[in-house]
Amino acid sequence: MRSLIGAIREQDEAARFLAWPGDFDLDRGDHGEEVHLASGAALEGFAGDGAGGTFFFCGEGGEERPVLYADSEGSAALIAIGLPELLRLLLVAPWWRDCRTFTAQERREAAAEYLEDMPDLVATRDRAAAALSLELPSEAAALARLHEVAVGPGKDFVLVLTSEGEPYDPLIED
Repeated sequence: MRSLIGAIREQDEAARFLAWPGDFDLDRGDHGEEVHLASGAALEGFAGDGAGGTFFFCGEGGEERPVLYADSEGSAALIAIGLPELLRLLLVAPWWRDCRTFTAQERREAAAEYLEDMPDLVATRDRAAAALSLELPSEAAALARLHEVAVGPGKDFVLVLTSEGEPYDPLIED
């Protein structure tokens, strides 16, 4: 079975969609600050976004590991259990960072902004998902799962700024 990271690197259209509008770049895995998990579990930066945020695998293993996202402003949250779940989120709701209250109205407004700028977003997204052999959930289901992961198991994944010994603020609140 091929890795999803390898598939992204091999599939130009999927990599381009994940880079934008997904704001997910495999060449930006360095967080810039030394951080660790309060639990002491392993932490591996593997991708980043254009604003200095980082996607981390947590614990030992491969692409099935939980994924924590930390922004450059000192907030973090567990956002997916495994890379496939993260990619489904990025593909169906690349505007997830704009959804703080997870209401239907907020989702519609965020989606409308992206669709206005990128009228072919759905077709491009569907081709990227097919190239990565991913079945996509609805946007509502993907965002509901993001919230469920962040406020459920995410409570056990506290990111700490090593130099100050201070935990990051929750990116997603209950």
